[in-house]
Amino acid sequence: MRKVLTIGEVLVEIVATTKGDGFLAAQPLVGPFPSGAPAIFIDQVGKMGTPCAIVSRVGDDDFGRVNIDRLRADGVDVSGIEVAPGESTGSAFVRYREDGSRAFVYNIRHSACGKLRPTAASEALIESCDHLHVMGSAFSAPELGAMVMDAARRIKARGGTISFDPNLRPELLDAPGMRAALDAVLAMTDLFMPSGEELFLFDSGRDEASVIAALLDRGIRTVVVKRGAGGASLFEKGRRVDAAPLPVQEIDPTGAGDTFGGAFLALWLAGTEPAQALCLANAAGACAVTKLGPMEGTSTRAELDALTNEEKAAQ
Repeated sequence: MRKVLTIGEVLVEIVATTKGDGFLAAQPLVGPFPSGAPAIFIDQVGKMGTPCAIVSRVGDDDFGRVNIDRLRADGVDVSGIEVAPGESTGSAFVRYREDGSRAFVYNIRHSACGKLRPTAASEALIESCDHLHVMGSAFSAPELGAMVMDAARRIKARGGTISFDPNLRPELLDAPGMRAALDAVLAMTDLFMPSGEELFLFDSGRDEASVIAALLDRGIRTVVVKRGAGGASLFEKGRRVDAAPLPVQEIDPTGAGDTFGGAFLALWLAGTEPAQALCLANAAGACAVTKLGPMEGTSTRAELDALTNEEKAAQ
């Protein structure tokens, strides 16, 4: 069984219990919740029973311990998380607006994970893993982007595989070197998992079918388009599979795409039939939105099987 590695931020999320625009006045809060897109993703991989690890950096504080304890409990190798004495773990304060959009106050760049650099432990993990999951947001920080690119090249060179989730705001594409870095990763990618309009980040001039065909022609084996409340679609040479969304009561959508991605990757690496893998990953995303906190709704394979079986019985 392949061991999955991801590299990136670990932080806590603290959520306002009222709705409104931002934090210009005092708000009641709930949290801290373990968070960070790479951490949410790899937690779901671990919950699926797939060997996995994360390289990150946290402060020697309660927020760091909350994350390490959760990841370890869910089966993630945390030996690559450096604990930095005297530094603070990253944080995100979140308040939902009435329309469902979110206002954030971040402390990431100047937190412990903003100083992530290679260590002996991270180097050992890169050598021990044979799949790397890349998030495009890593390339918004030059040092982190360089670490991810080095790991991708090394793992790919020895026959490993790469999955890639752009996870990127369009305005970041104009940062110096960003497009070149993303194109370099895409050239190594085996599994590409964009959300909605992210599909067009690399080719904005064509329709979905044409962009998918171009991506597959580049050598990408599988493209999965995450459509949120619209379900998901999988594309391979000569194959298209669509999965309808599961009807659930949404409480907190943060992290649903990362949870979907972690479940799908674990199933994809295990050789699960595509339609079943997409259905179960859809269920993982649905479970994620039913809990407050981005990592609180990650699921085991048994829980996903039970949910999809209930859905089939109700049809």
